[in-house]
Amino acid sequence: MVFSPRFDVLAMGELNADLIITGLKEAPALNREIIAGSFRKTLGSSTALCAANIAKLGLKVGFCGKVGSDEDGRFVLRELQARGVDTNFCKIDPSAETGITLGLNWGGDRALVTVPGAISTFSAADFDPAVLKTAGHIHVGSFFLQTALRRDLPGIFKAAHSLGVTTSLDAGWDDTGTWDFGIRDLLPHTDVFFPSETEALNVTGKPSVEEAAAELAGLCGIAVIKRGKLGAYCASKGRVYRTASYDDAPVVDTTGAGDSFNAGFIYGFVRGLPPERCLEYGNACGNICVGVMGGANADLNIENVEAVMKAHGRL
Repeated sequence: MVFSPRFDVLAMGELNADLIITGLKEAPALNREIIAGSFRKTLGSSTALCAANIAKLGLKVGFCGKVGSDEDGRFVLRELQARGVDTNFCKIDPSAETGITLGLNWGGDRALVTVPGAISTFSAADFDPAVLKTAGHIHVGSFFLQTALRRDLPGIFKAAHSLGVTTSLDAGWDDTGTWDFGIRDLLPHTDVFFPSETEALNVTGKPSVEEAAAELAGLCGIAVIKRGKLGAYCASKGRVYRTASYDDAPVVDTTGAGDSFNAGFIYGFVRGLPPERCLEYGNACGNICVGVMGGANADLNIENVEAVMKAHGRL
């Protein structure tokens, strides 16, 4: 029997709303009040932002995750659905609260504060393993944030590979400073790994991007290290690919820029494009994303993305 997936990509993992504050002139300090420019509640979470942006690019996307039975949970599901993401595999847990992230933006960068809520309890026990059969590719973000799911991911990714389903993973920040929790056991079952530069250096303990990428590429299929304004560095099968960022866009909010990059790269990957072309789709998506507030609010359709690529001589 020929395997015919229902989704091009099934995103699996954390769900939360983002409360984004921009226009700060300085970082917050204890016992002081500072004035911000604007505030917005938007769809949050690395995995959800990536899923929403992949759907905008025209692929069929489903989501498997968990929210609380509260207004924030309903908000998150509505926002995913409005962007074309199927949420039928999302669980609503009456005993949990939906996660929340507060994003504070200033000086072209940001600080994040997250209350995990349902994120911390979502695990393989919350879904039928048969969901893996619905996808051609599975993406999971925020490995370190997902304290219950991360224990199950090696088994999930291994099962996906046995079905011919490809996989991708983003690391996220580890606020414990451990930078382990079994991630090395997961990487051999990961086709594309998307750490930021800081995350890659911490996971490997290496002093340089080049050394970190070489080590990671020895564990997974493709190691893609995101470097913000410095672009991206990619290693796979003994080859190295570098690409500069598209740094001419006005920056409104960097929330979700890395997740938008992931979306563009995954779009190219599931279409069978080579890594160097996937990098350019990722760069263009990140470039468009930072021009608006919220990681899934940019006009990120494939026509606009390829127009940016052409304008920079990358398509």
